[in-house]
Amino acid sequence: MNVSEAIDYRRSVRGFLDTPVDIALVKDVVARASRAASGGNLQPWHVDIVHGESMAKLKAIMAEKLAAGGQMEAPEYHVYPPELKNPYAARRAEVGEMLYSSIGIPREDKAGRGKWFFNNFQFFGAPVGLFISLDRQMEHPQWADAGALLNSIMLLLCEAGLDSCPQECWAVYPKTIGNFLNLPEDRILWTGMSIGYKDPNNPANNLRATRAPADEWLMIHD
Repeated sequence: MNVSEAIDYRRSVRGFLDTPVDIALVKDVVARASRAASGGNLQPWHVDIVHGESMAKLKAIMAEKLAAGGQMEAPEYHVYPPELKNPYAARRAEVGEMLYSSIGIPREDKAGRGKWFFNNFQFFGAPVGLFISLDRQMEHPQWADAGALLNSIMLLLCEAGLDSCPQECWAVYPKTIGNFLNLPEDRILWTGMSIGYKDPNNPANNLRATRAPADEWLMIHD
């Protein structure tokens, strides 16, 4: 699989098989992804991989939270701008409707949508989870570097025959995840990610998010 093929293939998978994943393969992918561009060569990222017994413990912790009502913690950053404007708000709404339509949960079923959303915190059944955190002193450019790392990881996973789903939603449980991973106080949790083999029979995986045509956001200056 070349780079163009990996970019075209990659999508957020929201239903995984319980097929075991070679953790050495994941470690190798993450290590090679560290060649991602990094301003000043700061390499501002820190990565934690969860699998096996640790994954079972984390899933149990999150299942208990759901059983207790799923109360979220105060996030340390906004995943989306509080006053998101169009066309960005429209794009977010569109993909949300596409997702819930694919799994047959209507707009008016708020409880059903909320319950399904909590599958995020079970890694959609994936056997491997990954978290990226940064030192709190880092600024926007370093967060962009972490994004380059994340994208490189996802594309290399595609090459390795694995699927993934980046999940910034984990930001609503910074204390729980910080404690579980034993992150130092000077570290901020950015995102999680599910890693495994896609379940081809899960309807959520039929979603293919749209992209705005290049003419909407690309300007060529002659």
